[in-house]
Amino acid sequence: MIRSMTGFGEAQSESAIGLVTVQIRSLNHRHLHTHFRLPSGAERWEAELTQILRESITRGSVHFRLTFRPGPDVVHPVQIDHDRLAAYLVALQDLKQRHGLAGEVDLGLVTRFGDIFTPPPDELELLPFNEVARATRAALAGVAEMREQEGRALAADLRESLGALAGALDAIGTRAPQRLIEERDRLRAAVAELSGDAQVDEERLAREIAYLAERWDLNEEVVRLRSHIAQFEQLLDDGGSEPAGKRLGFWVQEMHREANTIGSKANDAEIARLAVEIKTAIEKLREQVENIE
Repeated sequence: MIRSMTGFGEAQSESAIGLVTVQIRSLNHRHLHTHFRLPSGAERWEAELTQILRESITRGSVHFRLTFRPGPDVVHPVQIDHDRLAAYLVALQDLKQRHGLAGEVDLGLVTRFGDIFTPPPDELELLPFNEVARATRAALAGVAEMREQEGRALAADLRESLGALAGALDAIGTRAPQRLIEERDRLRAAVAELSGDAQVDEERLAREIAYLAERWDLNEEVVRLRSHIAQFEQLLDDGGSEPAGKRLGFWVQEMHREANTIGSKANDAEIARLAVEIKTAIEKLREQVENIE
């Protein structure tokens, strides 16, 4: 399936504890590369979140943002260690009696003993991971929808470039035999002009043309390039779930190799021009394929 690597999705999961919001944005990248922006206390979920992302995305730079807003009814009172406080009071009373100290133990003194107070737990610590996972998968569904929608547009652009490529290749297939005929006639005229009234050695001329035909033969390159185009189109038509970007990139490389050979063997202004058109179409394919997962 043709899917773009660009997409965005956002989803929320609300519970009595609070509201979880997940935003996922994906961009082009040769491999899967993740970036997390998590609130303090949520770092412990990074490995699990990465695994969920891998279930849906195989390539791309993925930016993941998690925010959490506690529910208004979530109140956690400060916990007091009364046993520890009682021990402090006994110790203070003992000091007062033993050493004849003046003064009374009051609230101001007691609050100086910070270790008797246990701060309320962070609400995020009470949030179950399944709430985060639910929001993450919902956001990923939005990312997938956008990536598939853009993938369809990319596939249309790729087919247009393939059409231009195939058209130039057909023109080369038509032009290649004609240039040999023109070269034969040119050689015959040149030999006749140089030899004056002497008869042209047709057998020698035929050998020269055969030699040129072997040097200039583009049939193998044209056939291979057409085969590569067919393989590329087959991937575009494949409705499977497997990402096609890397395989499409491979066929673009093979097309480029054949196009270079055609250009080096052109020896004809029209074929050279068509070879440039082919390379231009292949370059467009390469640029488009870089956006595909």
